[in-house]
Amino acid sequence: MESYFRLKENNTNVKTEIMAGITTFMTMAYILAVNPLILSDSGMDAGGVFTATALSAAIATLMMALYAKYPFGLAPGMGLNAFFAYTVVLEMGRSWEFALTAVLLEGIIFILLSAVNIREKIFESIPVNLKNAVSVGIGLFIAFIGLSSANIVTAGDGTLIGLGDLTAPSAVVTVLGILITGFLFAKNVKGALLYGIIISTLIGIPLGVTQLPKGFTIMSLPPSIKDVAFKFVSFEEILSFDMLVVLFTFLFVDIFDTVGTLAGVASKANMLDEKGRLPRVGKALMADAVGTVAGACLGTSTVTTFVESASGVAAGGRTGLTALTTAAMFLLALFFAPIFTIIPAEATAPALIIVGLFMMGSVKNIDFDDFTEAIPAFLTIVMMPFAYSIAEGIVAGMITYTILKTVTGKTKEVSATMWILTILFIARIIFM
Repeated sequence: MESYFRLKENNTNVKTEIMAGITTFMTMAYILAVNPLILSDSGMDAGGVFTATALSAAIATLMMALYAKYPFGLAPGMGLNAFFAYTVVLEMGRSWEFALTAVLLEGIIFILLSAVNIREKIFESIPVNLKNAVSVGIGLFIAFIGLSSANIVTAGDGTLIGLGDLTAPSAVVTVLGILITGFLFAKNVKGALLYGIIISTLIGIPLGVTQLPKGFTIMSLPPSIKDVAFKFVSFEEILSFDMLVVLFTFLFVDIFDTVGTLAGVASKANMLDEKGRLPRVGKALMADAVGTVAGACLGTSTVTTFVESASGVAAGGRTGLTALTTAAMFLLALFFAPIFTIIPAEATAPALIIVGLFMMGSVKNIDFDDFTEAIPAFLTIVMMPFAYSIAEGIVAGMITYTILKTVTGKTKEVSATMWILTILFIARIIFM
């Protein structure tokens, strides 16, 4: 492991990497419960989707571990699964097989784009200041996810956002989890995030937040995927206009969610070089693309790099051994589903909130003296939590960056790729 993952070179060790991998999994484990619930609303078999979710996450994360050698976890992404079920199937009236076919086509296109380094060029085209801003924005975004999942932040009375009931059991579990996890970090306890999640889950039992189902067992055989795997539509439906619209949406959101997550988490882990590039980023993007194809074949929505990977990085994960551990946990989850699916969102919320704190550190690397750099960076940061989308934050930052640099006579600082992306983004806003 030392020679393959170069642990000493990355200032880490086996114990730290394994703890980081488990931590990443614990913050991602909710997808095993949530994804089947969302996709079952489209008519898919929930049990089959559970197995497909775990298997596709394991395959993609394993490729990230052994091929790209980065500590990032992958699984079917939130947002994209909601678009799959509620927009494509329930709103547009298309079958879930139609949506699954769109996911397969998206994955194939991504493999081709990754093979010719187009996705890599998109990643490298993002200026260093914006990459640091993406890290900060993701920090606020995942902290907001944590706060809202615990109902600490809710829709306000007459306002868009308000403070929830802090005496409610869900809020109590999360607040105690934050304090406990913060105490563990202050005492330099290794694996503080993981221990915080476990303790918060236990606290949730007497408060009724952690639900132990009737007939609770530790182990069970994974449900069959026969009703969801390899279910694709005919060639005629592939050539329809609806397929074009759905495919474009999947492509757009996944490209910039993945690029944004890689940029933000890598920036936090100091993996970017002096020019803001991530070595082997092409391999990381290929793992994402292969995961999406595997997921579509198994029977689940788009697989993407998870922003919760930041929790493993915060726990010290720096190499593919972290991702290897996360992949192994997803395989174990197939047989220990009852244990992993009882972890409530309120128990993982403290980890997300504290990771948000860690990711704020990149704000000190942003040049706030140059307004052509500061304004795009600021918009990138605030639009992620406010628009509830990593992709939209990147769009806001890149458009304003290109325009401000141009009108202030700094056109040379804008790459050709940035110009192409800006034009595409503006066209999307106008016509989509």
